[in-house]
Amino acid sequence: MTTKQDFSPPEWEQVLEGPPAAGMLVITAARGGMFRETVSMAKAYAEARQHHGQSELLDEIVAAKPKVDHTRYRSPEELEEHSLAHLRDAVALLDTKATAQECQEYKSFITTLAEKVASAHKESGSAEGSVSDPERAAIDSIAKALG
Repeated sequence: MTTKQDFSPPEWEQVLEGPPAAGMLVITAARGGMFRETVSMAKAYAEARQHHGQSELLDEIVAAKPKVDHTRYRSPEELEEHSLAHLRDAVALLDTKATAQECQEYKSFITTLAEKVASAHKESGSAEGSVSDPERAAIDSIAKALG
């Protein structure tokens, strides 16, 4: 089993940045709903903690409070570029240090988190729980970055 101790502090930060980066990418994809969508990201972490013991690596990831910096990027395009780079880098790192199953669990957690965030807010002209086209595009970009 892979644990936090298998990573240097900068590597661990890289792994931890992936999920909130994906969440922020979806949150900023469409206007409105930022509060609900941010809360849904926190709920995704809480739900993952309920499955404690199934993956030691994922347990340690979701035990850390997600760090979201809203002011770090000057444009939505810069946020997208850096978020997708965080995801690619984290997955590449996990590919070298974690098992294939742990990598898949990490990717699955991020995908689930992105879907929960996207469906948290009723978009203009759509039913609650539906995902807007910009959010769907963000989720597709996330999935592509995860490989």
